[in-house]
Amino acid sequence: MSRRVLVVDDEPGIRAALAQLLEFDGYEVRTAANGTQGVAEYQQWRPHLVFLDVKMAGMDGLETLKQLRAYDTAAIVVMISGHATIQNAVEATQLGAYDILEKPLDTDRILVTMRNAMGRIDLAEENERLKATIESRYEMVGRSSVIGALIDKIDKVAETTARVLITGENGTGKELVARALHRGSSRAKKPFVEVNCAAIPSELIESELFGHMKGSFTGAIADRAGKFEQADGGTLFLDEIGDMSSSAQAKVLRVLQDGEVTRIGGQKSRNVDVRVVAATNKKLEDEIAAGHFREDLYYRLNVVPVHVAPLRERREDIPLLVEHFLLQFAKHDGVAPRTIDALAVDRLSALDWPGNVRELRNTIERLVILGAGSRITVADVDRLGAARAAATGGLGGLESCKTWDEFKLAAERVFLETKLRENDWNVTETARLLDMPRSNLYRKIERHALQRDNA
Repeated sequence: MSRRVLVVDDEPGIRAALAQLLEFDGYEVRTAANGTQGVAEYQQWRPHLVFLDVKMAGMDGLETLKQLRAYDTAAIVVMISGHATIQNAVEATQLGAYDILEKPLDTDRILVTMRNAMGRIDLAEENERLKATIESRYEMVGRSSVIGALIDKIDKVAETTARVLITGENGTGKELVARALHRGSSRAKKPFVEVNCAAIPSELIESELFGHMKGSFTGAIADRAGKFEQADGGTLFLDEIGDMSSSAQAKVLRVLQDGEVTRIGGQKSRNVDVRVVAATNKKLEDEIAAGHFREDLYYRLNVVPVHVAPLRERREDIPLLVEHFLLQFAKHDGVAPRTIDALAVDRLSALDWPGNVRELRNTIERLVILGAGSRITVADVDRLGAARAAATGGLGGLESCKTWDEFKLAAERVFLETKLRENDWNVTETARLLDMPRSNLYRKIERHALQRDNA
């Protein structure tokens, strides 16, 4: 798509010369003979850049610039003048002009200015694309009553300044909740800073959170701001808070109480305005009883508790998540999204997913990469399940079964499917080898929705 440029000048020769130069360089150009026409053309056509003369009859260039910027604060306007003064330059800059060029116009200067301005536009558009990609990655997907109640709670809490403690199993989406809280708050345009307390060695966690001064310890070669300072005005997400060291817990408590942070090796405290959102997969009450977590910090963090349910408690969301991940991977690779059979979705929905949404996402990615055809079938899902069974010593996730009857049922399905595949899905031969009536085997095949891969 070619970039659009509007030239506003009361001299026909300037308009014609600029239009010819820019069109030759590949830009789409329109012109206007005065400020009034220029504003009207801008509102109708929305050009990417405007060349605007300073001195014009009627509404001059500075007044025109003021109106353009009032209509669109992102308007990129280059002023052109035959007798620009320092006062003109200062005023134009204050009104938001991108640059000022003097007449007679220099061709090379015009083209360099154009390319710099277009580079700025390209960067802004790329930032928007990246932002949209990130938002898609952290989108909360589901229409179950469980996820609906969670979203309602997030909407209510996000607008407040209350601290939130998010609990839930690994892979349930605790980070998504934290980002949704930030996105829905008045701090949304400020930083969202994440710290994984379990991933940072205990001897480094304090430096990571509070920063340090040069020379305060071996390896501290420069002053460094900590995460609390980096998140000033925004949100600090303390993930896996239950794994934080005792000394760091005491300092975090002090920051929450006083709103001040002191770097390691520093004497001067700094005020910080940070909303803290914490998350854990541990039961902090048990950690407190065992002496591993401070009770006073727990109550400081747990102003509003938010629990994220495991995927097995909202199975009706699995089909939506499957479609969401298929679209995500297609966008990432720039290809048409893969389709998936209803039976394959049913098979995925029946699994317990001990790794929750994260495990489901990884599974869909493997199916997209390893699937033979353009459509993912139940056989693809079963093959992946067999591979997972081999990788886990043959249990194939059966260890997540809650009761003996549930385990026997799941194990029967895996066993029968394996034997049928070994006998090329010959039911008669499989029943003979298993010493089982054929009618009984047919009933079990139907009960477990076993299906031969016809791909």
